[in-house]
Amino acid sequence: EMDRRYKLLEADGARNIMMYNDKRQSAESAEAKLPYLVIMIDEIGDLMLKNADDTERAITRLAQMARAVGMHMVIATQRPSVDVITGLIKANFPSRIAFSVASGGDSRVIIDRPGAEDLLGSGDMLFLSSDAAAPQRVQGCFVSEEDSREVVAHWRDQYEKQVEAGNLPAKPIGPWERSLQRRQFLADTDPMLEDVLKLVVDAGEASASLIQRRLGLGYPRAAR
Repeated sequence: EMDRRYKLLEADGARNIMMYNDKRQSAESAEAKLPYLVIMIDEIGDLMLKNADDTERAITRLAQMARAVGMHMVIATQRPSVDVITGLIKANFPSRIAFSVASGGDSRVIIDRPGAEDLLGSGDMLFLSSDAAAPQRVQGCFVSEEDSREVVAHWRDQYEKQVEAGNLPAKPIGPWERSLQRRQFLADTDPMLEDVLKLVVDAGEASASLIQRRLGLGYPRAAR
């Protein structure tokens, strides 16, 4: 997606997403503006455990280049160790938040100093912005399990009422799901896709190096 956006900007002669979208402000413009995207990784430790090299390479490339085309990243982990938050990854995320951690060492991995081990939990945090010399202690929003269940129950109830009123189908299927149900989806893609899908399911992971090694494909085709 990042590479696709860069090609659009290059063809348009735009330096960044703001310049690209400004040209599409008028109602006469036939092309749609590019939306901003936020990529959230809830547990980077799991990805690093499965394939550290590919994960570090992909995250670093996105962190360095994606902002210009309207793509931003938020990564999180419950075990802030140096093998999870490597120096290369850390250098590309200058703004950081540390919640309560077990030790001063864990705190240093996140914000380069101790302190997070003394936090109280429940949203108590240290925020280090890219232009600050020291972190600031702030209170974040804390959502309990009970609050989460109430929100889910509310929206489930709203959906059921809309279905009963005939305003929504009982089982909505989006265009992506519909396309996956069609056999031409596989026919229109790489003939090796079915083999790759089976390999990924069996291996429990997906990476270009795995596909290269197991199926004997070149890197460009495996990465695509």
